[in-house]
Amino acid sequence: MTATQKTKNINLSKEDLEILNSPIGLKYLFMDKKTDVEKVLRMVKYEIQLKELQAELIKLQNWTIKNEKKIVIIFEGRDAAGKGGAIRRITSHINPRHFRIVALPKPTSEEEGQWYFQRYVNQLPTPGEMVLFDRSWYNRAVVEPVNGFCTENQYTTFMGQVNDFERMILESDTYLIKFYFSITKEEQATRFKDIKSSPLKKWKMTPVDEKAQALWDEYTKYKVKMFEKTNTELSPWVIIEADRKTEARIKAIQYVLNTIPYEEDII
Repeated sequence: MTATQKTKNINLSKEDLEILNSPIGLKYLFMDKKTDVEKVLRMVKYEIQLKELQAELIKLQNWTIKNEKKIVIIFEGRDAAGKGGAIRRITSHINPRHFRIVALPKPTSEEEGQWYFQRYVNQLPTPGEMVLFDRSWYNRAVVEPVNGFCTENQYTTFMGQVNDFERMILESDTYLIKFYFSITKEEQATRFKDIKSSPLKKWKMTPVDEKAQALWDEYTKYKVKMFEKTNTELSPWVIIEADRKTEARIKAIQYVLNTIPYEEDII
């Protein structure tokens, strides 16, 4: 059976039929007995666009290596907002020797006595490298105060220093992109339910995640304060609407490619 036969009662363009009759289109079409053709078409177009953008990311990385550039990309957002999935799509085809994903654990007792930013400074990129922070120093702007993991004085000190810290990063010839993945309370609840019911995903659920719905308004309060203080002209926040994961991933990758002025090598 072809895609044309399976979709004969649906009004599709010639281009749509060609997409559905491609190997990837047929894979999605016959994945389930009950086929949602519009959803299949949307997913196939997403996969095609994603591969094109991932090819551009390879060019960006080659430019970064050749010109010894430094790139920092921060991924912030509520629990289950899709930060990790976006990071995986960005890094899935680039050279693993020239990027790092940083997701720091709880500070050690030694780190707790250091300047707050010190352990993040230690993770900043060397020339030719890209570093992606799956949560960053902005833990202290939202997650820590909401959950009582820092004092009011520590929070205030952080908020007074963070813009200068980022200015120094930028002045050290480093590109800095700050993403905030935004989801609705209802979508977060749906994703938590999915995580809890999946034997392959339930390890992701942490005690902090368990309280996220109950503390939704507190997270919102501190998120608003963070944006008001740290959304600067020099280092702006890029808000990614993330209720639909596929669209969020595409938007994030497009922003990276449009913001960093890489050039393709002409051989």
